[in-house]
Amino acid sequence: MDNQLVKIFQMTGFWNLTFGNILMWCIAFILLYLAIKKGVEPLLLVPISFGIFIVNFPFTGLMEEGGLFYIFFHYGIQNELIPPLIFLGLGAMTDFGPVIANPKTLLLGAAAQLGVYAAFLAALLFGFSIPEAATIGIIGGADGPTTIYLAANLAPHLLGAVAVAAYSYMALVPLIIPPVARILTTKKERAIIMKQMREVSKTEKIIFPILTSIVTILLVPKAAPLVAMFMLGNLFMECGVAERLAQASREALLNIATIILGLGIGATMSAENFLRVQTIYIFLLGVVAFACSAAGGVLIAKLMNLFLKEKINPLIGAAGVSAVPMAARVVHLIGAEENPQNYLLMHAMGPNVAGVIGTAVAAGIFLSVI
Repeated sequence: MDNQLVKIFQMTGFWNLTFGNILMWCIAFILLYLAIKKGVEPLLLVPISFGIFIVNFPFTGLMEEGGLFYIFFHYGIQNELIPPLIFLGLGAMTDFGPVIANPKTLLLGAAAQLGVYAAFLAALLFGFSIPEAATIGIIGGADGPTTIYLAANLAPHLLGAVAVAAYSYMALVPLIIPPVARILTTKKERAIIMKQMREVSKTEKIIFPILTSIVTILLVPKAAPLVAMFMLGNLFMECGVAERLAQASREALLNIATIILGLGIGATMSAENFLRVQTIYIFLLGVVAFACSAAGGVLIAKLMNLFLKEKINPLIGAAGVSAVPMAARVVHLIGAEENPQNYLLMHAMGPNVAGVIGTAVAAGIFLSVI
């Protein structure tokens, strides 16, 4: 009888709970605290942290074939469904007016991808494989859905670590961008006032997503799933005859996709997958990627000023990372500190939105050549 009781107890989770499981619970609780108390990307970190918590219970079978979290991960993320749906919702919330009014800002969004390639090369030096290095590098774009999309294709075993790194650093935009921007600019440059942008017509806003789809997808076909859905969402919003679709995309559909995405990511973060030295390297390289992306946008803005008659404030280059709209707000506040008459928010939104397109293109390039 005693032996049977012992056998029954050995079949429970209590007997098979490991130190690694408990440590992952602690990590889940830290992320949950940051999301709830500090407001760090709560819409995604709450489901991610709960997914981490639940998947580290022994014997649940949630990530075995046919398990609930396996279905979320395999059919939602690994089969490339959820990230494009997230882009659809983002497109339905994005105003391309600043980019259309000042097309030069597209260059700043492209320049901000410097961090992606810098982190890619650094990851190779750390001993990561080429697919792993590309997955780590894309963190520099500060675009969570794109990071997840590329990780699911190239390095699914790194998905949890790169996703948490990407969303954590997106939340740390107010801490990362200001020192980089101030080091690379002078007080005089930060005080440059940019004139008010022209008004963009409705026709231009309708044509832009179509034209961008043509150019971008012909140039980088592998970027099509993200770019196409992003532009479709924007077309829903701008065409004026599909408001119900736009509303569904940016509200109900986006919320559902976010829940599945968060749980699917968290479910990959079992103790066996996450508690590795590689994870520390990923978080360190993520900081490098993010800082280099901000620096790339600033430096290209300074270079453009050598040839432009009407100078641009190089601070807006730091908003080329695609943390929309937080990066633009941070840049605006830095400029206002130097000159209270400076209103950079809408100018910074140009490279900020362009950065979303730039990161999707960078992901498409990696998928094409790797």
